[in-house]
Amino acid sequence: MILFERTFAATLQHLSETLSGRMVDTWTFDDAATRGAAEAGFAARGIAARCRSAYKPLVLAFRDEIETAGLLRSRIVWPRHPNAGPRRFLLESYPLTALFPDVSFEFVEGPESTYQPVYSVKLTYADGREIDTSVLAPNRVHQDYGGNTVLSPSGWLVVDGVGAALETEYEQLFHQTMKAIGKASWDKEPFFEVLNIDVTLPVADEDLGVGDEVLSLREALHEDIYFSALELFGRLAGRQAGARDLQPGQIVPDIRFGDAAIVRVELLSHDCVSTSDYLQDLDTAAGPLSQAQIAAEVARIPGQPFSARSVAGRDISGVFHPGSERGVIISAGQHANETTAPVGTLRAAQRLAAQPGASFTLCPLENPDGYALHQRLMETNPRHMHHAARYTALGDDLEYRTGAELYEQGIRVEAEALLPALLHLNLHGYPAHEWTRPLSGYVPRGFEVWTIPKGFFLLMRHAQGWDRPARQLMSDVTEQLNAVPGLREFNDRQIALFERHAGETGFEILNGFPVRISQDDRHRLPMTLITEYPDETVSGDAFRAGHEAQMATVLAAYAALQDLPDEILPSWPAA
Repeated sequence: MILFERTFAATLQHLSETLSGRMVDTWTFDDAATRGAAEAGFAARGIAARCRSAYKPLVLAFRDEIETAGLLRSRIVWPRHPNAGPRRFLLESYPLTALFPDVSFEFVEGPESTYQPVYSVKLTYADGREIDTSVLAPNRVHQDYGGNTVLSPSGWLVVDGVGAALETEYEQLFHQTMKAIGKASWDKEPFFEVLNIDVTLPVADEDLGVGDEVLSLREALHEDIYFSALELFGRLAGRQAGARDLQPGQIVPDIRFGDAAIVRVELLSHDCVSTSDYLQDLDTAAGPLSQAQIAAEVARIPGQPFSARSVAGRDISGVFHPGSERGVIISAGQHANETTAPVGTLRAAQRLAAQPGASFTLCPLENPDGYALHQRLMETNPRHMHHAARYTALGDDLEYRTGAELYEQGIRVEAEALLPALLHLNLHGYPAHEWTRPLSGYVPRGFEVWTIPKGFFLLMRHAQGWDRPARQLMSDVTEQLNAVPGLREFNDRQIALFERHAGETGFEILNGFPVRISQDDRHRLPMTLITEYPDETVSGDAFRAGHEAQMATVLAAYAALQDLPDEILPSWPAA
């Protein structure tokens, strides 16, 4: 059933062919090649034009306009606005300092203002020149689809010195699509099986040449549509903002490169059968494993198989390896676009199974429906985060599911029944490059701490009275992680860059690694250790480094649990 279908005219091309004036400045959501072609089109008609990006204008001003040869220092006063977080425009400058490592940058907080945001920039060169300039960052105040008042980047047009808002085809496509979804007739949760938003955009990704950073307006549109739809359906269901047990159905924005801006929104049935079967060497895997290999690797681990079924009917495989030592429950793939964790858990389980007395359960892929979607979306956009694949086919986070039909969460319940454990190792990842929602306030609402990478870090959630063993275990694990080649250096680099553009991480540093240790009584085990590796879009050596860190954490945590003295362990279950 088709809900909405439309083609949108290319804003910048239309302007370059029809606009009258002597001098023109535009800010649109287009790639460098498209903006360059428009400048040439204006010039052919005798119009002097500068076509700029409405997305990350400061970064692109330094890349495309500002003279950086011989640049020694730059003092940047970032703007503030009452409808944006105090550091939002500092955050938008990321990863400027890494792009120009030989330049000394000073960032200064500017005064709050309701005018169009402007960066004030002072440039100092080796030849003694000092230049004062400014970089406009066009934005508009509006309501997002969660009902929040936000400030978002927007199109802007200046003709012969007179400026006005410009609604680009990128913005039109997003807002008309969201309005069409909101106006459709919906009943109750789940509202659908699959809400498929198929989009083509003539906008190429632009690699910035720093880490995994890439300018991708297609990826940004995926994120904006997906999370805006979650917010919209959350309001329709009367849920609290960000409720992870919301079950709208599977929301799938599929944003691909194409010759025109075209959208098609339709309702589909669950994908129950798609699978992948390619093979890699497990220890040197350079990217996500296939579904078939994950199942085969689980079957090779000696022990008692157990299983559950996903919403779409896929098998979820686990294995219980019994032993005499303290038991550990190991899981991965709760969020299916976090892909180093399944590899790391499988590698660790193989090594644990060879140790006499080792006792553990393993489920390396808890969310196979999300994983199948991720495998499909990766075919056309391998460097995108694809958060539509994060949750299950019901659209919820499986850890927060309640009710009689547990589906994916049933694999954890079964693991806990087989092995009364004290520790759950729950391996995760997060974006390896900047995560934005440019049309909904820029910073992802509810996920503000994840917007740019800050290295490999660990979360420990423990039951009341378990603070001492939890801290001892975390101290032992982080000490062991210092032995992983290159990991500490990787962390130090990412944290330093994060702090230049976002401030303090907000985490405790334990043996050189960011950690957060807190009491959380909602878990069924007394200790839950969660890993967070910046892996969602990496491949090759970067991916290998990720699953090496994940494996090392599992092995270190298992050993640390065995080393905890009996006298510091409270009874469990608690009386």
